[in-house]
Amino acid sequence: QSQLSQALNGLSDRAKEAKEFLVQLRNMVQQIQENSVEFEACLVAQCDALIDALNRRKAQLLSRVNKEHEHKLKVVRDQISHCTVKLRQTTGLMEYCLEVIKENDPSGFLQISDALIRRVHLTEDQWGKGTLTPRMTTDFDLNLDNAPLLQSIHQLDFVQMKVSSPVPAPPILQLEECCTHNNSATLSWKQPPLSTVQVEGYILELDDGNGGQFREVYVGKETMCTVDGLHFNSTYSARVKAFNKTGVSPYSKTLVLQTSEDTQSEEQTLPFPVPLERSQLRRMSPFSSTLNLQPSFPGRSYFELRSSAHQLSLHSSLQSLNSAVDIKKMVAVAWFSFDPASAHADIIFSNDNLTVTCNSYDDRVVLGKTGFSKGLHYWELSIDRYDNHPDPAFGVARVDVLKDAMLGKDDKAWAMYVDNNRSWFMHNNSHTNRTEGGITKGATVGVLLDLTRRTLTFSINEDQQGPVAFENLEGLFFPAVSLNRNVQV
Repeated sequence: QSQLSQALNGLSDRAKEAKEFLVQLRNMVQQIQENSVEFEACLVAQCDALIDALNRRKAQLLSRVNKEHEHKLKVVRDQISHCTVKLRQTTGLMEYCLEVIKENDPSGFLQISDALIRRVHLTEDQWGKGTLTPRMTTDFDLNLDNAPLLQSIHQLDFVQMKVSSPVPAPPILQLEECCTHNNSATLSWKQPPLSTVQVEGYILELDDGNGGQFREVYVGKETMCTVDGLHFNSTYSARVKAFNKTGVSPYSKTLVLQTSEDTQSEEQTLPFPVPLERSQLRRMSPFSSTLNLQPSFPGRSYFELRSSAHQLSLHSSLQSLNSAVDIKKMVAVAWFSFDPASAHADIIFSNDNLTVTCNSYDDRVVLGKTGFSKGLHYWELSIDRYDNHPDPAFGVARVDVLKDAMLGKDDKAWAMYVDNNRSWFMHNNSHTNRTEGGITKGATVGVLLDLTRRTLTFSINEDQQGPVAFENLEGLFFPAVSLNRNVQV
C-alpha cells in the first residue's frame, strides 16, 4: 500500500502537469488565432501599400504620356498653321501670275515681269529643304521597363527569423571625419575593430541644440550621415548606437558639435523685409537668407531675446512691416546657391550655381543647398528672363519632392506659381488664393519662411502677394523653384 501510494502521488503530479500543459496549449490556440489575424492584417496593409505606390506611379507615368501627347500635338498644329499661311500666300501669288500671263500689252507686261519673276523665285526658295518635313514623329519614344519590378514581385516572400546573435558593441565615432559646415553637421562612425557581431543598422541621435532631449535623425546601414537644417551658431550633442535582430547596443560616447556662425552680420538701421543696403548684396547672390531678425539689445544673447517681451513681432504682413518706422536690428546673412546634385537633369546652371534655367518646355524643380528647420528666413529671386508668359513656381520643399512637375503638385512642396497677371498658392495639387498681380523680366520674388510661427509668405517687388500662404509648417525645408525654358532666375 505504501509503495502504491507513493507511485500514485508521482502519477498525480504528472496528471496535474498534463492539465496545466493542456491549458497552455488551449491558450496557444487562442494566441495563434489572434496572431494570425494580426499578421494577415499586416500583410494586407503591406500589399495595399505596394498597390497604392504602383497606382501613384501609374498616374505619374500617365501624366508624362499626356504631356508628351500635348507637346507633339502643339508642334504639329503649329506647323499646320505655318504651312497653311504659306500655302495661302503661294496660291495667291500663283493666281496673280496666271492673270499677268494673260496680259496682251507687251510693254505693260515687261514693266512688272522682272519683279514678279524675282518674287516667284523667292517664294519658291522659301519652300526649301525641310519646310515640307514633319517636325515631330508620331511615335512615342517612351519605353516602360517593368521586368525588374515583375521579378521583384515574383520573389516577394516571407523572411524566416534567424537564430539570435549577440547584441552589437557600441560604435566608435571617428572624430577626424566629423565636421560642421554652415548649419549642417557630418558624423562618421565605425564598429570596434575586434567586433565580429553582425550589425543590421545604426541609429544616430542629436539633441535640439539647446541642451534638450535627444531625437533620432537617422536610421540605416550607412556609417556616415550629414544632418541639414540645424541652427546657426549653436552647440549640438550627438551619439550613435547599433542594432540587430537581437537588440540595440549601448550608446557611443557623446560628441559635441558647434555649427558655423552667420557668415555676415552688420548692425544698421534697415526696413524689413528688403533693405536698400541689401540690394547690393543681392546682386552678388540672388539667393540669400536672413536669419534671427530681431532688435539689437546690447548685452543680451539671442537665446535670452527669444523669450523677451521686447522681441520684434514678425507675424504682421510684409506691407505693414514695410510701412512701419525703421527699427534698429541685427541682420545676419547666410549665402547659399542652387544644388545641382538634387536638381532635375533638365536644369541648366550658371553663375556659380546662382542662376538657373531649363532646356525643357515642361516644369522642372531645383532646390537650394541649405535646408532650414527652425528660425526666421527670407530670400529673394530675380527674374532675369521671362518669355511667352509661363508660370514658374517659388517656395519651399522637402528633399524628396517631385523634380519633373510644377512645384506644389505633390505633398512635398509649398509654393506660389505666378504668370504675368496673377498668382496662386499650391500644395498637394490644391490651388488656393488667386491674387491679381504678376511678374515680368526684372521682377523680384521674395519668400519669407517663419519656422517660429510655422508660416510661409510671399512678396513680389517688395509688396506682399496675397495673405499668409501656408501655416503649420514643421520639419526640414529647402528653398525651391520650378521653371521651364522660358524662364531664367
